[in-house]
Amino acid sequence: MNIKKEPGGVIPHTVSAEDLALINRLSKANLTAEQVYTFALRLCDNEVDRDWERFDEHGLEALSQLFTGKSGIFDHNWSAEGQTARLYKTEICQEDGLTAAGDPCRFLKGCAYMLRSEKNASLIEEIEAGIKKEVSVGCSVSGRQCSICGQGNCGHQGGQIYDGKLCYFTLADPVDAYEWSFVAVPAQRKAGVIKSYVHSDGGGLRRLLSGHPGCMKQLEALEREARLGRSYLDSLRRELIRLAGLSDETLDLQIFSKTAEKMDEDELLELSKAYRKRVEERYPPIPQLRPQTAVRSQDEDHAFLI
Repeated sequence: MNIKKEPGGVIPHTVSAEDLALINRLSKANLTAEQVYTFALRLCDNEVDRDWERFDEHGLEALSQLFTGKSGIFDHNWSAEGQTARLYKTEICQEDGLTAAGDPCRFLKGCAYMLRSEKNASLIEEIEAGIKKEVSVGCSVSGRQCSICGQGNCGHQGGQIYDGKLCYFTLADPVDAYEWSFVAVPAQRKAGVIKSYVHSDGGGLRRLLSGHPGCMKQLEALEREARLGRSYLDSLRRELIRLAGLSDETLDLQIFSKTAEKMDEDELLELSKAYRKRVEERYPPIPQLRPQTAVRSQDEDHAFLI
């Protein structure tokens, strides 16, 4: 059963080093914080929606796993040209109150990123202005369950009251997640971008310091030093991974590289030192020049052999 549900929104969110690492696992290039715009979305919740359907807690947990890495498009139009953003992490959040089904209110939050490019500039402005706000998810479930009889296919009508009980259908066992889209009218009443995300790339500081040229120069100097620092740490991590691979062929470098991302400078240098020693022991240097004999024969060629 293919469905489209629209609850969504942008929630206040701050990009961190951990976020950037998750983003770079999805990208082919090593992106910096200055290159990306990130925002958080309310993807779907467990409230009964306008179609008298809902996800339960197990459904939200399943969707949390399925939606990581999925693309954001427009109006569920499955075209590569419409791809504009991608989810790099999801989590289940709880709200105050109860749903119409009597459960604690929960929703699936997704964090997405897009490139800060000329092409995306107008979309970023629309998100921050609250114009592009509502979102919808496209996914597939294995069935649905009626709140009245517990069956999937029955004669009960969603939204009707039977013996004092509201009829609605719980969407059961999500099996796939296709995409999430910006839409005009969401099915879930809380769908959409909740609040625009203010990116922590110094944009706020730049606005504050725009009338102070001296302070602006200091900020630019600090940004350059930060970029150099990130580049230096990246080079240390690459060297550590190279040495680790040379010293131990059975090592899973993909898992090891994730561990290296969490190390600071001292840890990277110390571990590189240990692996370098192992490499030197395993691959000792071989001299290129033949050692001279103590006594030369008269007919020996006196040229060095290389």
